[in-house]
Order: sequence, then C-alpha cells, then structure tokens
Amino acid sequence: MSLPENLDELARSVIDENRYMTLGTSEADHRPRLSPVYFTHAGYRTFYWVSSPDARHSGNVAARPEVAIVIYDTSVEIGQGRAVYVDAVASLVTDEDLPRRCAEAFAQAGPDGVAFRPDELSGEAPLRLYHADATGYEVHLPGRDPRNATGIDTRVRVDPVEQT
Repeated sequence: MSLPENLDELARSVIDENRYMTLGTSEADHRPRLSPVYFTHAGYRTFYWVSSPDARHSGNVAARPEVAIVIYDTSVEIGQGRAVYVDAVASLVTDEDLPRRCAEAFAQAGPDGVAFRPDELSGEAPLRLYHADATGYEVHLPGRDPRNATGIDTRVRVDPVEQT
C-alpha cells in the first residue's frame, strides 16, 4: 500500500476512516495520560468525544487544556503506518453551547454511534461533550516512502482543514 501523493489528503483519509483516537492529556505532576476515545470531527478542525466529567482525562482537560491526539490505522502492514498527530486545545462544551455543538458533533456519528441530545449531556446526566480545537497537524511518513530522504520514519507538517 502506498501513501497518497498529497499528504493533506492522507491526513483527511486517516481521520475519516477511523473512529477512535488516543487523547493525550497531562497529569498534575506532568506525567502523560493516554485515553482511547470514540470521536467525531467537524471539518478536521474540531474533534468531539463524550466522557464522564469524573474521568481522569476530563479532569486533566479542565486543569490543563493543551492536549495531543493521535489517530492511526492499525489494519496496515508493518512499515506501512498511517497516522495523524494533532496538537489541540480542549474543553468541556458548555450547556449553553450544547444544542449547536451536538448538532455538529453527531452529524456524522455513523450507524453504530450514538447521536446524543443536549439533555443527555447536561444536568444530572453522567456524561458530557468535550471538544478539541486543532492548532497543528502532522502525518507519519514511513522511512521507506520515496519522499523521505532520511530513510527513517518521521513526521511531516500538514494542513488537512477543509476550505470554506
């Protein structure tokens, strides 16, 4: 399997073809905390997930909103890695913003996904909607890719954001 010529397109395809991302947050003592979460996205700019506000990663987001995200394709052969790395700033969606954000977050929830309503993510509900707004993107470029002169796996900066 060869990577697309256009690396922005590679980033979009990895994001579109996968449903789980690894969310990297920071503990109070600066240790990393990694959490797999089901996600949706809006225009490759905003990533959404639903979590308990009591989850450690949710507490980390509240205290330290800078996060790292990796979305990767685990189905490919060794040496054919496809991954997108996203730097982002995350936060809880406020109750006032839930109607708009739920419509955006769950527009592409997929047949097995749950399209939550605002009332299911507020009040006494045990789950909340979170979002991460991307600030930078990179893709994994394998060492054997002809565009990679080093021969060593590396990351390349891309901009997969849809133009509006």
